[in-house]
Amino acid sequence: MFGDLGLDEPRVWAEQEPKKPRTPYSSSKAASDHIVMAYYHTFGLPVTISNCCNNYGPYQFPEKLIPLFSTNAVEDKPLPLFKSSKNRREWIHTDDHSAAVDLILEKGRLGEAYNIGTGVEKSVEEVTDAILVALDKPQTLKTYVADRPGHDRRYALDSTKLRTELGWSPRVSFDDGIAETIRWYRDNPAWWQRVKSGEYQKYYDQYYREMLGAKV
Repeated sequence: MFGDLGLDEPRVWAEQEPKKPRTPYSSSKAASDHIVMAYYHTFGLPVTISNCCNNYGPYQFPEKLIPLFSTNAVEDKPLPLFKSSKNRREWIHTDDHSAAVDLILEKGRLGEAYNIGTGVEKSVEEVTDAILVALDKPQTLKTYVADRPGHDRRYALDSTKLRTELGWSPRVSFDDGIAETIRWYRDNPAWWQRVKSGEYQKYYDQYYREMLGAKV
């Protein structure tokens, strides 16, 4: 919701950065932050805000990158990468995110926002390759599709405030976390096959037929 960063741009977003969303989805998140802060300033509602980088971990809904690509790879189905596959995101394990939120709720200053980030940035291509290697699947599963509208190049957060004020730091390294996550999806097909069935399966099939029909 802070907007778009260049792939070679050295800066990251601090909490006080102006929000410059470029899609309706990110605009809705920015708007919700403004509404929450308006209630704090107008009515004294006791609030804190946390902004987090991209999450991953077990039980994540399989429309997201890592669970989708892990489960598709297990089934030898295509992995539909957007053509701008060098676009980067900052990644955090859900256990570290949950610990940070709990700390902010317990000790954070009211009316303040805190960025939750690890400093670990990986491109979509790098994440995909890690999944294929972990599952011993061929590179031929990668399929490149047209970019989605308003696709931002890079997200990265400055989490200095959270680390210095509240003493938080991530405990799960990306290499350990993604390896454990991929193993979980590999070893728990009953969960994600059920989730990817029924009404979701209709959405899933239609969406990815359209994506794969827009190869580049």
